[in-house]
Amino acid sequence: MAQIVAPAVTLRTAGIIADGVVKVVLAAVYITGAAPLGRLLGVPAWLMIVSGVALLIGGGIEIGCARSRPMRTCMRLMAAYDGGWVLAALAGLLIAWQGGSAGGEVWIVYQTAAPVLLAALLVAANPAQTASD
Repeated sequence: MAQIVAPAVTLRTAGIIADGVVKVVLAAVYITGAAPLGRLLGVPAWLMIVSGVALLIGGGIEIGCARSRPMRTCMRLMAAYDGGWVLAALAGLLIAWQGGSAGGEVWIVYQTAAPVLLAALLVAANPAQTASD
């Protein structure tokens, strides 16, 4: 009979779970504060809500996959996601600094698309090793 070997909760696993929790909390903030945050960032409230739902899905799947996916896969995907987040934030700031009005849209669109892509890649990743009895 095959059993899934669940890795022990390490600092890295706890970090992945914490990253997912941050996404879930940010999702709650985006959804509950959609109108004022949308005005602040120059995006419609509906986009804030859609982004919040995407973050909720991405964060939930990240939490769920933290112990069932290879650590190397999770860490690489998190690093790519966070690197893209930094680039999107810098692009948004640069656009705003130049006087453009699309800086918030750039950042929020990234916050909408990237968590869904992260979740899809985590789900598609091979589960952790299995051991036979």
